[in-house]
This record gives sequence, C-alpha cells and structure tokens, in this order.
Amino acid sequence: MQQKYYYKDDPAEHWKSKSQPRKQDSEEKKSSNALSTGQSSNSVLEQGQSPVDDTGISSSSAICPAPLCRQFWKAGNYEDRLGSKATLQNGKNFLHVHPMFLHSNATSHKWAFGAIAELLDNAIDEIQNGAAFVIVDKISNPRDGTPALLIQDDGGGMDPEAMRRCMSFGFSDKKSKSVIGQYGNGFKTSSMRLGADVIVFSRHLNDRTLTQSIGLLSYTFLTRTGHDRIVVPMVDYELNTSTGTVNALHGRDHFTLNLSLLLQWSPYSSETELLKQFDDIGHHGTKIIIYNLWFSDGGNMELDFDSDPEDIRIAGDVINKFDPGAFRQLHEQHIANRFHYSLRVYLSILYLRIPESFSIKLRGKAVEHHNIANDLKYPEFILYRPQSAGCLEGTVITTIGFLKDAPHISIHGFNVYHKNRLILPFWQVVSYSYRDSRGRGVEFWKQILLSQLIANKTLREPLFSKSLKLG
Repeated sequence: MQQKYYYKDDPAEHWKSKSQPRKQDSEEKKSSNALSTGQSSNSVLEQGQSPVDDTGISSSSAICPAPLCRQFWKAGNYEDRLGSKATLQNGKNFLHVHPMFLHSNATSHKWAFGAIAELLDNAIDEIQNGAAFVIVDKISNPRDGTPALLIQDDGGGMDPEAMRRCMSFGFSDKKSKSVIGQYGNGFKTSSMRLGADVIVFSRHLNDRTLTQSIGLLSYTFLTRTGHDRIVVPMVDYELNTSTGTVNALHGRDHFTLNLSLLLQWSPYSSETELLKQFDDIGHHGTKIIIYNLWFSDGGNMELDFDSDPEDIRIAGDVINKFDPGAFRQLHEQHIANRFHYSLRVYLSILYLRIPESFSIKLRGKAVEHHNIANDLKYPEFILYRPQSAGCLEGTVITTIGFLKDAPHISIHGFNVYHKNRLILPFWQVVSYSYRDSRGRGVEFWKQILLSQLIANKTLREPLFSKSLKLG
C-alpha cells in the first residue's frame, strides 16, 4: 500500500477513514508464518517497503469466535500437549512459548481488579510523557454485541518496535526508577486474566513521522487453530509528514497475512474498521480492547457492567461476612469493604498521589481521588528508618490513627504503597471477629506488626521507637 495524502496542519487527521477495503487473499492455515513472540523482536516481521495492492481484504464472518471455554479457571486445558521448545534460526536459538503459558501466566492475578490496575499502571507511567488521562469503559464487540473492556490513554504511544516488545515476553523500555512497571510482563498477565483476547492500537509521533501499529494477542485464535507456539498478528503503518505518503510496513506478504488474521479473529471485519479505531487517539496514545471476557465458575460474566452505569463491579459483589446488627451498615459502606467489588472505589485509593493535570475516567465520569489517611482521627506520624547490615536503606513516614467511626467499627489494617501504588490494601496482620474489641486501636496495630516482623526476622531495629499517646 502506498497512497499519497496532502494536508495542511494536522497529520493525524489524515489517518481517519482513508483506507480502502482490500480483498482477502490469505487463509487461516498460513498463520504459521505470522509474527511469533518466540522470535527476535528485530526480525519478527521482515523489513521492507513492498507496496500492497488496493484490492480489499476483509472477513466474511459475522460472529467473533469465542474461546473453547469461557470460565477463566478452567480455560487452561490445552489439547496440544506440547510444551515450549527451542529451534534454531539463522544460527541463533529461539524459544517458542506454548500458548498454555498465556493462561498459566495470567493466573498470577487472582482478582480481576488487580489485572485492571496493572494496565492502568502503564498509563500512569506515561504521565512523564505528557499523558493527561486514562479511560476505562465498556464498549460492545461489533461482531456479536458482547461487552468488551476499553482502556485508553493519551501517552506517548508505541512505535512498531515498542509494540513488538509489548507483545513479547521479558522486554521493557522503562528505565526510570519512579515507574511502576519494569519487567515486561504486566500487559500479558493482566489482559489475559480479564479476557481471552486483546487487540491493541497505538499511535506514536517521532521527528514528524507518525506510525500506527495494531497487534492481536488471542488465546482463542491459538487454541482453536491448535498452535504449539504463541503467534501474534501485527500490522504497522507510517505517515511521512514531509512527503505526505502513507506506507504499510514490512512487505506485502507479511502485511497481507497478518492483516487477514486480524480481520478474522479481531472484533473488526475490515481494514477500514480497524483504522477507524485511531480516530479518537489523536497524535499519540494507546487503546486496548479486551474482548471475550471471562466468566466466573458460576457461569456469569466476571465483570458486572449493569448494576451501576458509572461503575464496573465484580459480579455478585462480596458476600456479607457480618451478622445483622448495629455494625452491619457501617461495615458494608466502609471503603475497606467496598473496594473489593467496586472498581470506582478501588481506583480512588489505588495511587497515593495523582497530579492535578491527570484524570482517571471510569465509564465517562472522573474518579475522585481518596486519601485513606484523611479517614483517621488522632493521627500520628512516625518516621520509620529501616537498616540492613548497619546501613540506612531509607526513611518512610508512616501515618497511624483511629478510623473516624471507631470504636463502632472494627476494620483495621495497614495500607502499603510502593512507588505511589497501593500493593497491600487494608492488610490485616491478624484477624478477629467484628465483635472483638482487639484490633480497634493503633497501639495494637503497632505491636502486632512489630512482633510479626521480628518473628519473621525481617527487622533489624524496632519499627517504632515510641509509644502512641492518643489524647
């Protein structure tokens, strides 16, 4: 494909609805030549500028294929029975990762909201690149009308090479010590935990060159076609702002094959529909669409989009663990209980600080940030100075106090943040019934945490050097 467009001011506008449909000339059986994450990130798709003809490629299927099993914790049964294996290509060894790894890798997330948070971390890391928002919303799969999860940000986006690293295992471009994600695995674990399939659209602007990349990570495709390695169809486009030309990258054969797989297994049946997904991205940003969302063991969709039009909930909410009585309403309405099943509540406490210039938009409404420390009365601020082998590792200011509803509420615990991100919400170092008065005092939290850490031999000095005087 080599088409010429002329523009005046906004090169991004010239991506909108410019593509002509193409005819499908490749079948599913050719998919073994498609991009595989087991190959080198630099040679996954052959580089080249071979033009592609203007005859259209489209998918005639009106229904988006579904995975063989829709229940996440039962979807790991794979009939191929082949494990990962190494092959020799161009004198180098490459590891072919079996599709079973996509599912087993995703089981690291027991909780669906934890997987969503992992995807939001990538958007938060883009604040340093000028990101101003991240959107979390429900959309409909255009093929069958089923719900899909949208996560979109206006960060720097990914060029074709960065997209390949994102879709591969163990690559990470994040070098800053302040970023949350660093190991190159979070996108795969989180997206596959939420749904069987994910398609990613990313636009990147660099030196007046605008690139667009589309990648598909599909457990459905791999299981239904019986692949013994992970294959990731991808297509890339480039708009040269100095010449006004739009090019499909990496050569005709690879482009045509990958595009045909995208149109067959993604929610979009034509190239025009695919490219239309960039219309609301702007000059740079990334859009993630997770579809064929998982069901719970009870047969219901795990994410509940219907109970609250401004929220996403865990289907079935949380079973009430408290007996009817005076404390019941306080417990049910407290944030320590609601974050388990309300994504809006969880996102409100997920980050310790968020710049005023950045917003998290859940289902069209901004999430209001909530500082848990503001819920305390009689607060005290304690400087924790951990040491290792006699060397000071750092200093942390710890805020401790009573909940404002104490002693009429027995919720207690520590909220631990790492790199601005909540990693342990309401961590209870010991569990008592709600009628037990123990656990309602700050002094108790201090003593239990201290004794537990000393028992585990993780402290080399006392955690708190003074007792708390609570007025």
